Amino acid sequence: MEQRKKRVLGNWKMNLTSHEVRQLAEGMKEMPLADGVEVGVFPGFPYISMVKELLPQIRVGAQNFYPQENGAFTGEVSVLQIKDLGATMVLIGHSERRAIFNEDHLFLKKKVDASLNAGIKPVFCCGEPFEIRNTGGELSFVKQQLEDSLFHLSKPNLMKSVIAYEPVWAIGTGLTATTEQAEEMHRSIRGWISEKYDEETANGISILYGGSCNASNAKELFACPNVDGGLIGGASLKADTFQAIVNSF
Repeated sequence: MEQRKKRVLGNWKMNLTSHEVRQLAEGMKEMPLADGVEVGVFPGFPYISMVKELLPQIRVGAQNFYPQENGAFTGEVSVLQIKDLGATMVLIGHSERRAIFNEDHLFLKKKVDASLNAGIKPVFCCGEPFEIRNTGGELSFVKQQLEDSLFHLSKPNLMKSVIAYEPVWAIGTGLTATTEQAEEMHRSIRGWISEKYDEETANGISILYGGSCNASNAKELFACPNVDGGLIGGASLKADTFQAIVNSF
């Protein structure tokens, strides 16, 4: 059973051409890895194999997939195809997929199951928009996301997963949850896992923070007892900035 790890994962989103990907990877090639910290990146589909080849020392994942192994789904990429490219993890439930592409709880549940069936680690994203936070409903909102899409898993499969809390109001806005806000949510998530499963499971799963996490605030966020690292967006597009975040433990 996989144990709780410190992790820093970079989501490159829909950025970078092949030349820019190669430049960024070259900048990351000699990046010293902190002891006990797992580092990974999520490039765009076309560059997964390239990044895997250029950066064999870190994990490489996919940003998305369609939860069928094959079939008449023109324009989609299957879980087996991302695995074939070398992806060992995948983002599921990112707020942009929920909001822009209308991926609901049931669809995300199917993606969680498909990724685990293919042997790919799901990085399950959860988080509340500003209007929910503003009315004090963030805990019940996030708990529902987890219950509907993740907490159907067996204990061994949940332990193969990573959870990333990303307050939607803090993604790409420059706003960041305070350490108190981040710790409260991470502590709550761990508590819900303990209630649903057991304390061993709750203490074994990594819960990451995402939402304008950068080199300036990472150290403070990562010092929170229940924050095990970060899912980094824009700050992962520069090798030196990403390195500074990795070194923030």
